[in-house]
Amino acid sequence: MERVSAVPVPQPRTVTADPAPESSDGRGSRRSLAAALLLGAAGSTVVLLASGQVWAEGRAATGGGALPLTADGQDVTGAPAALAIVGLAALVAVFAVRGAGRRLVAVLLALSGLGAALSAWAGATDSTALDEEAARTTGDAAATIDALTHTAWPYVTAAGGLLILVAGLLALRFGSRWPTMSGRYERDGTPRPRKAPRTAPDPDRPEELWKALDRGEDPTG
Repeated sequence: MERVSAVPVPQPRTVTADPAPESSDGRGSRRSLAAALLLGAAGSTVVLLASGQVWAEGRAATGGGALPLTADGQDVTGAPAALAIVGLAALVAVFAVRGAGRRLVAVLLALSGLGAALSAWAGATDSTALDEEAARTTGDAAATIDALTHTAWPYVTAAGGLLILVAGLLALRFGSRWPTMSGRYERDGTPRPRKAPRTAPDPDRPEELWKALDRGEDPTG
């Protein structure tokens, strides 16, 4: 009689599937969201700060010599600072609306950045503000400005406007994938669970009666 040896039959290994990798759309959405927030906030801050700096310098000729004068960005043009504030408001409003409303707000964000950049660039060589300051200071409407120079702050302001413009373009391109602020719904759109209504305190437990009194409730109701 032949001897039969039991040879274990190899069993197939159970292969555990790796967690599904995060989709490229999700990563791109978060990156574009973070970039738009950073660029929009940074651009608005740069415009507001740079528009308050000295943009032009010169001297007004007077009877006793020359009077040094300066003009900051607000004296030259108030458009960049006003548009930066509009851009900040639009940046926040992007997350409060959806659909066509979000696209309209994104367009407003982009246009505010473009307007801030163009107005700052146009004011980089403007001398009207210094001429008006010379006339007001000397009391002579025909007073002229000598040794007129311009600083780099108008160009810094224009660069901040371009950052706002890029934030608006990102909102136009990727804004449809961004989440929307909501007080009732979670990010996946499901309603948040409501709190369970309070139950009447148990009269056999004095501590619950005291807690109800502390809350201003009638424990006997």
